[in-house]
Amino acid sequence: MIIKNACIENSAELKDILIKDGVFCRIGKDIDAEGEEVIDLQGKLVLPPMIESHIHLDATMTAGEPRFNKSGTLFEGIAIWAERKKTLTKADVKKRAAQAIRAEMLNGVQYIRTHVDVCDPTLTALEALLELKEEIKDKITLQIIAFPQEGILSYPGAKALIEKAVDAGADGVGAIPHYEFTREYAVESLGYAAKLAAEKDLFLDVHCDETDDESSRGLETLAAKAIEYGNGAKVTASHTTAMHSYSEAYIGRLMRVLRLSGINFVSNPLVNLNLQGRFDGYPKRRGLTRVPELLGNGLNVSFGHDDIRDPWYPLGNGDLKEVVYAGLHALHMTGYDDIMNSYRFITHNAAKTLGLSDYGIKEGGSADFVVIDAPDYYQAVRDHSGVLYSYRSGKQLCRKKPGEILSETAL
Repeated sequence: MIIKNACIENSAELKDILIKDGVFCRIGKDIDAEGEEVIDLQGKLVLPPMIESHIHLDATMTAGEPRFNKSGTLFEGIAIWAERKKTLTKADVKKRAAQAIRAEMLNGVQYIRTHVDVCDPTLTALEALLELKEEIKDKITLQIIAFPQEGILSYPGAKALIEKAVDAGADGVGAIPHYEFTREYAVESLGYAAKLAAEKDLFLDVHCDETDDESSRGLETLAAKAIEYGNGAKVTASHTTAMHSYSEAYIGRLMRVLRLSGINFVSNPLVNLNLQGRFDGYPKRRGLTRVPELLGNGLNVSFGHDDIRDPWYPLGNGDLKEVVYAGLHALHMTGYDDIMNSYRFITHNAAKTLGLSDYGIKEGGSADFVVIDAPDYYQAVRDHSGVLYSYRSGKQLCRKKPGEILSETAL
């Protein structure tokens, strides 16, 4: 198969892409198409697959069950979820998760990191998603983080449940220091999670300082542990919204530790714009982490949905481009170059967070790519352009042609 006249990652020069046996065989100008299936993109944008670097598939599609989150706070969401998860079955979890995955797949996503609540003695959601991971592996790569939603020290038996989840096949360990009962518990929980992840050579992805409280400082402990274990590339600090409220003096000291650690960051613009600032009068804080400053200090940042239609966020459609769109506004990153390069938050930067090796549009690499209905990413963001094609190992996952409804192979 030959893809003709492709704009690869905003390149000014259109190129052809020859795909054979599921691999990018050749990328260049005027490749001979004789005997090959030809798709002429006429200048449409080609990107590596989209990557969802932070979502909760166990809770997705449960908004309003058993009730809606009236306060809009993180804490009410956790309380509602604690009630809903008592009724979980594997069939229930798999059905809802597949619905969210399908929505993301239709929007060009091929890799997903999901956090699964393991503060449940039955581990029903974990078992369901481990099964689903195997069932969809040819179309979607799923990473699973064992996430203690109600705390490691503050939830009885959480350590044993995390270790059971790891033994069952979880790809990483989570923590939630800002929800622990005390600062001492928060520090101890991070020490435990970091040690376990390092010993097992797993990812460590922490819901870290997801609060407007400037005294919440789990991030410094997480970064210090990454320095101690030398595994910063496999460590992620998700949310870090308290950073929005830190003093400049503290940020100056913290950034040195973060640079030394080399950890990754995930920001979730849609959800944290919704959750943060709920206890503020006016002016109300936006509550996102300091993305431009982190990037300026050489740290990796990706964007994620976090939630789709669940107790924390009642909206969401699975389109990561909408996450980027919101983030650019909230972070004042609306310069032309900022917008053009913002696809990296949900492609290359996210690939680094997930530790992907064979990723990107390059000769010899797996033929995984998406086609966007725009000539470059600036216009894709501006016009909310959709995905026309998504290919994995040279096989079509979904397509949309003019006048047709977007279609996909079944999960």
